[in-house]
Amino acid sequence: MQLFPAVDIQGGKAVRLRRGDFAQSTVFGDDPIAAARRWHQEGAEALHVVDLDAARTGTLVNFSLVEQIAAELPIPVEYGGGVRDALAVERVAASGLRWVVLGTAALLAGELLQTAVDVLGERLVVGVDCAGGMVATHGWRERSQMSASSFVGQLEELGVRRIVHTDIDTDGMMRGPNLPALVDLAGRTPLEVVQSGGITTLEDLRRLRKVAPSNVVGTIVGRALYEGAFTVAEAKAVLV
Repeated sequence: MQLFPAVDIQGGKAVRLRRGDFAQSTVFGDDPIAAARRWHQEGAEALHVVDLDAARTGTLVNFSLVEQIAAELPIPVEYGGGVRDALAVERVAASGLRWVVLGTAALLAGELLQTAVDVLGERLVVGVDCAGGMVATHGWRERSQMSASSFVGQLEELGVRRIVHTDIDTDGMMRGPNLPALVDLAGRTPLEVVQSGGITTLEDLRRLRKVAPSNVVGTIVGRALYEGAFTVAEAKAVLV
């Protein structure tokens, strides 16, 4: 299982949110590129980078920083935030990013999702951000009437191969992941699943490794790494 240290960018800085709330951000550094370098130097073999401003506005506000991270580091970078029209799809496709996460647009704009499948192919990842089993949109500020399992079924039919499953209620709260929700969703689909949200301790990672179905291929960790709950090396040793 692959570890994805998170680099979330807001206002040009590296931050973390609590439960996706833009008003509850903690700044961990003025330079997101330096944060990305740090995780690579500590042994990270992949990164998850999010432009929070883009997720909120639908415009690729900080994408030049994301491009610099992808160009400088010799490890695969997964990116999410603000990819909501065909021009944005083309721009991210032309970058050095390994994976691109489509969030809100995947649920609200079916035609764009098909375009993303056609243009990005296996580089496309769809974010399935959930609260109470229902999909959230617009940077987690709005809840849809679509269940996660129904949404994932539609993604399978369209040819999507990988999703990121985030439980909003636990994200950034440092109180453990919602593993039952992850196991339930992963057990309903053949798609590759990356877990996100709530990882707080090495014991959380051990439990994740123990209970996750074989199609859970990675986990995204943010605040726990920034606050020193464990190191990249320690996390990797658990996830092997």
